[in-house]
Amino acid sequence: MRIGFAGAGKVGFTLGKYMTEHNVCVSGYYSRTRESAIQASDFTHTKYYETLEELSASSDALFLTVPDGAIEDVWNSLKEHSLKGKFICHCSGAMSSAVFSGIDRTGAFGYSIHPLFAVHDRLQSYKEISQAYFTIEGSQEHLLFWKSFFESLGNPVRVIRAEDKILYHSAAVFASNLVTGLFETGVSLLQECGFDRSSGEEALKALFLNNCRSIAEVGTEEALTGPVERADVGTIEKHLEVLSGNKREIYVRLSEVLEEIAERKHPERDYTELSQLWKRSGKNDEKHSCNL
Repeated sequence: MRIGFAGAGKVGFTLGKYMTEHNVCVSGYYSRTRESAIQASDFTHTKYYETLEELSASSDALFLTVPDGAIEDVWNSLKEHSLKGKFICHCSGAMSSAVFSGIDRTGAFGYSIHPLFAVHDRLQSYKEISQAYFTIEGSQEHLLFWKSFFESLGNPVRVIRAEDKILYHSAAVFASNLVTGLFETGVSLLQECGFDRSSGEEALKALFLNNCRSIAEVGTEEALTGPVERADVGTIEKHLEVLSGNKREIYVRLSEVLEEIAERKHPERDYTELSQLWKRSGKNDEKHSCNL
């Protein structure tokens, strides 16, 4: 099977290199930005194509590794050409294969294939993506083929439903992008204590990395520490006294989740007083919001 890439950004670079490193036949790249396609083809030792039609003709499967907002436009251009029997795949976490409107009439098969992985560097991420889960959704006829394909590269694979794509993507955002927001909030609070940004980030780094590593190695229950786990209401009340606005609300809402984890970890421990504290805090936040 020859796999072509329409789009030569970080995901296109990474998947193409990852596949060629595993002896998958990658036909090459087409991109609206000619230079990026040439760079991707050089990086993967494959071919650069002048047109989308040429890439399609030389490929059995096409991965549309373009931004989400461009997938439909590329598909509308692609479906004007002969596609019978070909696989058309995109790598969006949020969009399903339904974006390939009218694909049944072309005789092709559509899939959304998403690596649950932050592709941060187009030249380096291929070395790390072997650790990533892949999720696949699309035409029933060849789902098992694609599942087996990525499993043969060494990746765990999960088949999901089209209607679950948005919920799935929100899960990824919670575990990645929103964590960045939490770290930023911590740095901001340290700046209020007199740290500058650089020293605040450096001060939290070891704590942050060790906690993430612990979660990854032993799971949330075993990794959980802190005042919520201990049901230390006194300390938490002091925290709430010095926090305000969004920071206070984030603290309360996430602490409610931590309490759920703590109750699983320590079923013998009484968290009733904590639960009542969250309810009181929620009512206070509502009053504050109404006053605004």
